[in-house]
Amino acid sequence: MADTSFLNWPFFDSTHRDLAIRLEQWAKQHLAEIDHSDIDALCRRLVKQLGLDGWLEHAAIDPDESTQQLDVRTLCLIRETLARHAGISDFAFAMQGLGSGALSLFGNEAQCSEWLPPIRRGEAIAAFALSEPRSGSDVANIELNARREGDEYILNGEKTWISNGGIADVYIVFARTGEAPGAKGISAFIVPASTPGLQIAERLQVIAPHPLARLSFTDCRVPASSLVGNAGAGFRIAMSVLDIFRSTVGAAALGFARRALDETIGHVAERELFGAPLAELQMVQGHIADMAVKVDAAALLVYRAAWTKDNGAERISKEASMAKLYATESAQQVIDAAVQLHGGNGVKVGTMVESLYREIRALRIYEGASDVQKIIIARHTLAGG
Repeated sequence: MADTSFLNWPFFDSTHRDLAIRLEQWAKQHLAEIDHSDIDALCRRLVKQLGLDGWLEHAAIDPDESTQQLDVRTLCLIRETLARHAGISDFAFAMQGLGSGALSLFGNEAQCSEWLPPIRRGEAIAAFALSEPRSGSDVANIELNARREGDEYILNGEKTWISNGGIADVYIVFARTGEAPGAKGISAFIVPASTPGLQIAERLQVIAPHPLARLSFTDCRVPASSLVGNAGAGFRIAMSVLDIFRSTVGAAALGFARRALDETIGHVAERELFGAPLAELQMVQGHIADMAVKVDAAALLVYRAAWTKDNGAERISKEASMAKLYATESAQQVIDAAVQLHGGNGVKVGTMVESLYREIRALRIYEGASDVQKIIIARHTLAGG
């Protein structure tokens, strides 16, 4: 059983604690057995179930509630819990939030009314189309072009490493509209998956199976009403979305690390070496201590960032980057230690720690690689922020 004492930290109130308890019960009921043989079908099923049972209501705002805001602590608690039980369920939840984040934060009434209710119900799958073959962490280098022609924009170019690519019903696409050079000439668009000119150019396979794709846009026409926010505001929109969801990546890593620690505690208590349980060996105890410290330190950074945002901070770029950097890097170390202490079973395909080892690696790359997070942290620190 994972340690839940952190729920008594002052970052949380009673609604967060109640949610964590209810989600834990739900996860035990719905995520005990996961069949990964058909990832696309699995993700569709999980999105539908998460929507049916109300969890996706926390991933996107209700357009009928004008004062509602995304609660980052809730997003983090949900991602941590889901990741601890089944990484693919965390993916299904997180991508609904990330994919609809631009609408929750900047969408107009018509856009939000059309798309957010089905996304919250799990009836429409959303995707965040930002990365390109030559533009990953350097968002200002986007090349996909959106040319205005009358009441339409015509999109040409590519996106890649797009989560939910191939199964999404709607993509939030960032494209260069040319109002100014670099970051100030990018805009965001709503592009339904059925739009002519949008094609799935390639399905991408990675070490922890998720729906990923490379998208191609060839004279893909969308109405001007598909523009999210103002023309030229796309970079700000993307950064605002990442400012919220970057902390939640750290929360997912924290969930993976907690599960690795739990699995390891159980293993060393039962496994004997030289006539005694592994847990009695001082070297093993040293590993357990290191793992426990990393888990708690990651939790403090993740929930510090989430609490700061929820308490009115306009931007939390440094805090979110610290949380994402430390939580993902330390989770990699915790899981590696878990694999080592499990011995041969640690690398046996199908075991929990082996799957965690594959799951954690991508989190150190997506939504800003670890080295990019260091640059962000350094710049804010040097600037006195």
